[in-house]
Amino acid sequence: MWANISNWLLGSGITILIILLLAYITYQVIKVAIPRLVDRSVTVRGKKRRAKEELAKRSQTLSRFLTGIAFIILVFIALLMVLSELTIEIGPMLASAGVLGIAVGFGAQSLIKDYLNGLFIILEDQYNKGDVAKIADIAGLVVDVNLRRTVLRDLDGIVHSIPNGQITTTSNYTRDWARVNLDISVGYDEDLERVMAVINRVGKELAEDEYFGRFIRTAPQALRVNKFGDSGIDIKILGETKPMKQWELTGELRKRLKAAFDKEEIEIPWPHLKLFFGESQLGKSLTCLACSQPNLPGSKFCSSCGKNL
Repeated sequence: MWANISNWLLGSGITILIILLLAYITYQVIKVAIPRLVDRSVTVRGKKRRAKEELAKRSQTLSRFLTGIAFIILVFIALLMVLSELTIEIGPMLASAGVLGIAVGFGAQSLIKDYLNGLFIILEDQYNKGDVAKIADIAGLVVDVNLRRTVLRDLDGIVHSIPNGQITTTSNYTRDWARVNLDISVGYDEDLERVMAVINRVGKELAEDEYFGRFIRTAPQALRVNKFGDSGIDIKILGETKPMKQWELTGELRKRLKAAFDKEEIEIPWPHLKLFFGESQLGKSLTCLACSQPNLPGSKFCSSCGKNL
């Protein structure tokens, strides 16, 4: 008995050990080689068309995806070789696995839909890890994406796990470039040409700033008079930025515009009402229509006859 075990260990056992060792070494090589190849390919194809940060995110997502696929294939091949070395018939097992796969497929259609949709999301480059996107009506930072699900972390720090099969529409806020999109309201009495000149000056100063200028593609500037509001006139301001920087730049632009408007004495309106008592202005007496007697401003009833004013 021990002789048979020794013979098996010296024969099949060593072979199986070699198979497992080669599979492990191959996987380690793949883990190093795939990211380098993907990074080189993505960089060459996206050069001069996409920002370096975007290329890095795309490379990382594809590398994780391809490495995972390679791992599954490698494990499957190594398992078949080990079973063959153990003299176990592979044919009937593959046939049974096929039948079982069909049965599982009917019962796990949603899971299959998740994987298929995840495959298209990755191949079509809809979003990558590190993007800010709105997915299934949830907006947040993409912290993980794979074939089965996408994980988002919103501004409150809450982590949302979304099955890919439920994703029908995606909105990527950080693809290639972003935009400052701001409406600012000024009083109806202001000179709009002067206001727009101040806005353009502030936008140019922001673009020339040593820190913020690095993130601006085109300086924010007044585009048009956008709306006549209840208490002021809205002016549309647009400017292009690098991805992920639009929120920081919009906040800084608001701060600088407030300071500039205060210095130039440009009114930033707020909702208010003007009240007039009766048909005359404050400081004038109210005359009763019934008895023609004057009354004090603010009176509701005539002090002489008692009629409504």
